[in-house]
Amino acid sequence: MTHLRDFDTAAATWDEEPRRVKLAEDMAAAIAGRVPLSKSMTAIDYGCGTGLLTLLIQPHVGRIIGADSSKGMLEVLERKVRDRGLGNVDTLLIDAGAEGPAEGRTHLLTCHMTLHHVEDIPALFRRFHEMLLPGGILCLSDLDTEDGSFHSDPTGVFSHGFDRDNLRALLAEAGFTDIRDTTASVIQKKSDEGEREYPVFLITARKF
Repeated sequence: MTHLRDFDTAAATWDEEPRRVKLAEDMAAAIAGRVPLSKSMTAIDYGCGTGLLTLLIQPHVGRIIGADSSKGMLEVLERKVRDRGLGNVDTLLIDAGAEGPAEGRTHLLTCHMTLHHVEDIPALFRRFHEMLLPGGILCLSDLDTEDGSFHSDPTGVFSHGFDRDNLRALLAEAGFTDIRDTTASVIQKKSDEGEREYPVFLITARKF
């Protein structure tokens, strides 16, 4: 059995990792290049953590909800929101064992570097489809399939990256269309064997 990672404890220093900040910036740029963001849109950032991606999307939408199962992560995001005086960001604590927020339909749903912490991907995709309004867009980002070397601590990791074709098939089964993927960023990490590169994809899909 894979145990859950203590993200509440990790939250305090989460943003101190430059790779995480850069990855969020790369992903926000990729989403903006793929999705016609507007102030008329509502958004949910599922598995938002401390809101690195949430707050990069925030200026481009009408309202965004940062949803996460870690109270500690959400407390960091809430502090950022207060410090910046933002009025269009809300937070939502979700059950780690549930498939997603129980209520609320949205125009845009982002899920960044969260899938590898989810055991039942098909169920999550079905729930994502329910959460989106007709015409709504889902943006998924995570690691391509890797050999397990990315995470030095595998606690709470159910998947060592993903095969894009498999995810595309699962999204289609959940009812999504217009499914497209691209490499949005590459994470570089040092190992005993030298510098390693881990591609990160962005998959977009639409609910019609």
